[in-house]
Amino acid sequence: MALRDSADAVVAGLGGIRSDLEDFYKDLHAHPELSHQEHRTAARVAERLKSWNYLVHEGVGGTGVVGVLANGDGPTVLLRADMDALPVREETGLPYASTVTATDASGRQVPVAHACGHDVHVTCLLGAARLMAAARKPWQGTLVTLFQPAEELGDGADRMLADGLTDHVPRPDVAFAQHVLPYPAGQVGTRAGSFLSAADNAKITVYGRGAHGSAPQAAIDPVVMASMIVVRLQTIVSRELAANQPAVLTVGAIQAGTSGNVIPESAELLVNVRTYDEDTRRAVLAAVRRIVEAECDASGAIREPRFDEGARFPPTVNDEAVTREVSAAFATTFGDRAGTSELQSASEDFSRLPDAFGSPYTYWAIGGIDPDTYQTAQQRGTVAQDIPVNHSARFAPVLQPTLDTGVQALVAAALTRLAKPDHASP
Repeated sequence: MALRDSADAVVAGLGGIRSDLEDFYKDLHAHPELSHQEHRTAARVAERLKSWNYLVHEGVGGTGVVGVLANGDGPTVLLRADMDALPVREETGLPYASTVTATDASGRQVPVAHACGHDVHVTCLLGAARLMAAARKPWQGTLVTLFQPAEELGDGADRMLADGLTDHVPRPDVAFAQHVLPYPAGQVGTRAGSFLSAADNAKITVYGRGAHGSAPQAAIDPVVMASMIVVRLQTIVSRELAANQPAVLTVGAIQAGTSGNVIPESAELLVNVRTYDEDTRRAVLAAVRRIVEAECDASGAIREPRFDEGARFPPTVNDEAVTREVSAAFATTFGDRAGTSELQSASEDFSRLPDAFGSPYTYWAIGGIDPDTYQTAQQRGTVAQDIPVNHSARFAPVLQPTLDTGVQALVAAALTRLAKPDHASP
């Protein structure tokens, strides 16, 4: 009962801050910032944490913000939210939709939108931070609230660590994070063990011999070579892995040539591989290299293909015991709205933070889609067609009950360690 009583006491203030959180969310949604450019977001986060008497560390890893609230002796809990947006042109039609453009790392002017839901994550963590600061009697210990940049690039956590994060904050006994997904708003899903995949990105360049489009016999066509590679790569998952060995392989881009009547000298393929264990990862990456090299050899390529590794994300593997504790807390808090989440093929760099501290962690999902809209699509069998997913230009979680759920989930998880064992409601 102590955990439930503590949670009830802390979230009792949610009604009083709900309107402010919704306004903050709308403003953040309308002012998204690309990875490593989260200056406005970071400043607004830091300002609020300071007003609630958190010890605030700014500029960690560039734009990262960490707030530490000590409340007597006890465990340390870390709660994390990511802040960056995507180079996507928003098409939600919302009155607070983003019209922002920005210059990306390569110097291009691109549209920017919170198409992944990180604005939800930031708002919910601020809500939890405010409630915990306002109601200190039901808990004791130290709360660390971490706002991370550049999750989308996969290097935000590493940059914070390289900038001395482990020296700035006490070692957490446990770490928590959450992500809004295209499920009915109000639902919460946990999963012990593997939850999010690892991801490996690579740019593969294949080399041919250029010629006039009218004389293909004088060329070694890298466009054809790349096309054959794309088709053959699709057989790795379907023909080289067992049915119970999940993996995803995507060729997201092919870039070659500048004119329809010119056979180019080379072609580039951008490849993304997602796996859940090291054995599968090694097998898939080895198969990619084998197929690319073989197709180049079969085509008579003038030189060996080039493999340039890109961003790599670690797997997210939730601690079994910690997940059981959080699942039990969610069952108490949300009743039948709490359940088990499906294995996700998306990737995250959150786990690098607790791994660096040697701390266990769990990462869960909250829904963000209007429940009636989702139910209608489910009844029609058109969820995949009608429900926008993360990174879609149409993805925008409904404000409520999404924000309330995210705040309550973070509070409930934190209190699995921080609740006073003898606390009872008055």
